[in-house]
Amino acid sequence: MSEKTVGQERMEALAYSKKNVFEVYDAEKIEKIFAYAEGYKAFLDAAKTEREAVRRGIALAEAAGFTAYTLGEALKPGDCRYYNNRDKNLFIFRIGEEDLEKDGIRILAAHIDSPRLDLKQHPLYEDSGMSFLKTHYYGGIKKYQWTAIPLALHGVVVTADGKTVDVVIGEDESDPVFYVNDLLPHLAHDQMTKPMASAIAGETLNILVGGVPFADDKVDNKIKLNVLNILNEKYGITEADFMSAELSAVPAFRARDIGFDRAFIGAYGHDDRVCAYPEMTAIFETESKHTVMSILADKEEVGSAGVTGMQNCFLKDMIELICAARGANPVLVRANSLCLSADVNAAYDPNFAEVYERRNSAMISCGTTMSKYTGARGKSGTSDASAEFVARVRRMFEENGIVWQTSELGKVDAGGGGTVAMFLANMNIDTVDMGVPVISMHAPYEVVSKADVYTTHEAFCAFLK
Repeated sequence: MSEKTVGQERMEALAYSKKNVFEVYDAEKIEKIFAYAEGYKAFLDAAKTEREAVRRGIALAEAAGFTAYTLGEALKPGDCRYYNNRDKNLFIFRIGEEDLEKDGIRILAAHIDSPRLDLKQHPLYEDSGMSFLKTHYYGGIKKYQWTAIPLALHGVVVTADGKTVDVVIGEDESDPVFYVNDLLPHLAHDQMTKPMASAIAGETLNILVGGVPFADDKVDNKIKLNVLNILNEKYGITEADFMSAELSAVPAFRARDIGFDRAFIGAYGHDDRVCAYPEMTAIFETESKHTVMSILADKEEVGSAGVTGMQNCFLKDMIELICAARGANPVLVRANSLCLSADVNAAYDPNFAEVYERRNSAMISCGTTMSKYTGARGKSGTSDASAEFVARVRRMFEENGIVWQTSELGKVDAGGGGTVAMFLANMNIDTVDMGVPVISMHAPYEVVSKADVYTTHEAFCAFLK
């Protein structure tokens, strides 16, 4: 073997290049990547809404020995607790041995809501031999992607007497699925000449749900009545109960391996459950002297407002309750806390290279990715982590052999997006974004690399340690 030249040695010592995880890891570690992916796929299939994600998160937490926390409860080192905020926001935490005022809390914060089609409060109608449910889309979607695909109906209905009815239709092989009609190409000349953003109007995203008339010639809207009758017989609900319901149409697809080599996972809801799951597994598996917390938040896709979103005061309340139980000053605790805002970024896609700046894009299978700042154009809507905090996290990763990279969300003026990082930073908590690169983000079926999912889990474990 020939010796390296001086230039080769200097290049190796001084230059930086991203590394493909599958090339860096040995066979044993690659086996762990694929095994970890199976648990993640099961989580995705069980958690297509934020309520289902909370329910599944609680089941995983209890299996790991965590118990429900009551607000104001006494806490001591070693206590493992979770708090369910209105079934759509989950806090999982463990009290550490370190001085809380000096050490703060190690926080991981992801969101569990995803783009979808929500039913309106008066959704059901009949027209031209078909019955439909009207929807109002949630989050940033390309509307045309939601037509002509199988959809499932998930959510809850709270009846007039206060009874909560869980609804999941379209996931079992024996279930019917639902559908948004699209126009056949033979008649779509005008539609196909429109910009994609306006080719499908939001008010046309109506879900096809029935076509058989109720057997009574004395009534109008027989197909609508038949649908109502089916819903009443199965769930005991009436049309008025839609007013106090949260029902969503989500893709009926299952999480599946993609590619001959099964390197990728295709699924609905990677953004951001692909960060929520590693958050939980990291806190369950990592022994730490620090007080640690995992947050699964709602409403990120629409601005993080509301009683279950990250703009709500409840995180501050939770920190103050922990501080009160441990006799600590919450101002000092927040000042010394650290947070990874666990959210996805766009993976570089060579099919659409014109909107990416390759040098600063996340590369698929090159590990979990840090975004020092997000926002749009002139960094609007970002917290922009400090160099000192980035360096601190960098040392954590390098000391633990984490394969990771940094990235931005496309070219500077191509668009942009935000995360919950700013809301943590506004509480005087050092925060930086960290998560999984995603192909086709916000589509009904997104793609991630199994390698990136696993290294995100490893990165979160290193951070909590």
